[in-house]
Formats: sequence, C-alpha cells, structure tokens
Amino acid sequence: MTGRIILVINAGSSSIKFAAYDAASLKLRLRGAIEELRNTPAFSIHAEDAALKTAFEDFPASGDHARYTAWILYALEKIFPDDAVAIAGHRVVHGGLHYDAPAKIDDAVLEDLQSLSPLAPNHQPHNLAAIRAVAEKSPALPQIACFDTSFHRTQPRLAQLFALPRDLIDEGVLRYGFHGLSYDHIVHELPTHLDAKSRRRVIAAHLGHGASMCALQNGRSIATTMGFTALDGLVMGARCGALDPGVVIHLIRQKGMSADDVDKMLHSKSGMLGVSGISDDVRALLKSDDPKAEEALDLFAYRAAREIGSLMAALGGLDALVFTAGIGENSPDMRKRICARADWTGLKLDEGLNEQNAGRISAASSAVEVLVIPANEELVIARACKTALEER
Repeated sequence: MTGRIILVINAGSSSIKFAAYDAASLKLRLRGAIEELRNTPAFSIHAEDAALKTAFEDFPASGDHARYTAWILYALEKIFPDDAVAIAGHRVVHGGLHYDAPAKIDDAVLEDLQSLSPLAPNHQPHNLAAIRAVAEKSPALPQIACFDTSFHRTQPRLAQLFALPRDLIDEGVLRYGFHGLSYDHIVHELPTHLDAKSRRRVIAAHLGHGASMCALQNGRSIATTMGFTALDGLVMGARCGALDPGVVIHLIRQKGMSADDVDKMLHSKSGMLGVSGISDDVRALLKSDDPKAEEALDLFAYRAAREIGSLMAALGGLDALVFTAGIGENSPDMRKRICARADWTGLKLDEGLNEQNAGRISAASSAVEVLVIPANEELVIARACKTALEER
C-alpha cells in the first residue's frame, strides 16, 4: 500500500453521499452519491480522474443502506488498489447531551446513539445502518461519528431551555440544534472572507430541503432555530418548522389523527409543499404561476427574516449574514426576498453579484456583510478523521 484514504459517509433517509480524501493532505479524491434508494436508485460520481468513473459500472440495481454502503467500500478497494481505507467518518444527526465532539465508535457508543433514534427518526436509523454496514464489511476499520448537535453544545443554558417541568429538562428535553457540521465549516471558512471585526456577530443560514439558522458569536453557537428535533424553526421543504403545540393537540383531539399521522404530516406533507400543494422544491415553485406557490415562497422568506431579528437579539447586533446549502447557495431569488425583509438592519444587496451567486453579494454601502459560502460537511468530518488517525 502506498497511501491511506479517509472515507466519509453521509447516509440520509433516501440517499447515501460519500467522499474519499487523502489522509495526509485532505485532498479530495472523489465524491459520489446514491439517491432515490426508495424508488429507482441512481448513482453519480465527481472525480478529477475520468477513469475512476468507469470503475463503478457494477452498481447494484437495488438495495438498502447496508448493501450500498458495503458496495462503496468494495468499489473503493477496486479503484484505489494501491491505497487503503484507513478510517471511516460518519455524519450522525443526534449526539444528545453527552457527545460534544467526534466520537470513536464502539459497541457502547453505538448503543447510546441507537437510544437517540426517537429524537431523529428520519435520520438517525439510517446513519447507524451505514456504521453497522461498514463494521460488518471491515470489522477492524476504525470509525468516527461526527454529530450535527455537538457544535451547539457551546450555547448558554438559557438558550437550550424549554419552559417545561424540571424533570423533563433533567431528562434531556432541551433545544439541541442541528446542521452543526455545516456551521462548523462556515466558521472555518470565515477568516478567508472577513476580518476579525466583521465576524464577531454572524448569522449563518443553512437553507436546503431542511433549513435552519445559527447565531455565531466569535465563531461559537449561541442560539439556533432548530430545537429538540429537526422539525422546529424555519419553514422547510416539507417540514412545518415552528408550530404552536396546541395545533398538535387539536389535530389529535378534534381531527382524530393518530400520533403517527401527525408525525408524517409535519415531517413530509407540510412546509412549502403543504402551503403550495405543488412542490417542496424552490425551483419548481419559482417556475409556477400559481399564487399558492408565490405564497409558499414568501412564507419561507418571511419566517427566515423574522428569525434574523430573533438571532440578532441573541447576538446584540449583526456584522455578517452567510447563506449556505442548496437554496442558500443557488437561489438568488430567495436570498433577495430574505434580505429585502431584513433591510432594516442596514443590509443592502448588490443585485448583480447576487444573480451571479458570487462569494460576497452585499453592496459596498451595506452595513452588514452578506456572503455565500458553499456547504462542505464532508470536509469537516474528514478533518475529524485525520485528527483521530494522528492521535492513534
């Protein structure tokens, strides 16, 4: 063997994204994705070496998370015969109260993470399925879990509390926050875009099918829009975001819905999909001339702008606003809608730069810097893996 590879796996509910990095330099060797696992699985790969793409011709036509994770390991062995996978790093959505840093996975850790599955039922089981599949295929391979919640463990206690009976709080019914790996990447990138003064009080907006915002004070999370679960906060593609809990009681008592029915509605039939009745995709809604599509887009922007005000209160002001993830990086229209509603902050967009998806889209006269930084959660996980290898 001449080299070592870090394998990063992000297993979602219907997809598996993966990347391979050089363990010494963290140079990206390739990135791939298997999507539509519940329907007709589709595979894609991005690599500088075109020859690598032909090595994936034996892609299985069907399978579950476990089968496709094992296949990824097999494929890497095939296309990198002179290199060994040295470690696997996984995105794990929920780390609960105790995991505030990446953790080496063993049986005890896996059991702990399994117990948190009810708090992230649409994500955690799939994260853990990929971990188990790697362990079965390569039992000696070390694995690291990197948590979406751990970044937010720096928040003040008051920012984490619900006004609920003390025994529930003590059991861990708290505001955890999510998308922490994405926010970690933003913090790492900010010094290349802003001086120290301009990055003291930053709001990062991770806007994708799942969406949240985070208040960053000197690079530390002090407040975020998601709470006990990834259902809270902003309007999302098919998730409702913040909701009066009385609505849930009403649906169960007056509408006769079961807890499972309500869960399914709030997670997969609400958000922009529910409001528009058309789609959960901003691109499709922007193409529609149906007024319900316009209302769904406006609601997304309105709620995002309201949360900017809330997070500014936690920060005591605002120096910079950062957009990231699918919508944040690629939708000039949505960025414009949100910023227009937040112009009271002194924020002004340069419309030309915004349309170009430039890295800096604020006007020269803007009192608030506005940036677009591509998400790269995989690189955050790769860094954690590299550190783990160096500590062995």
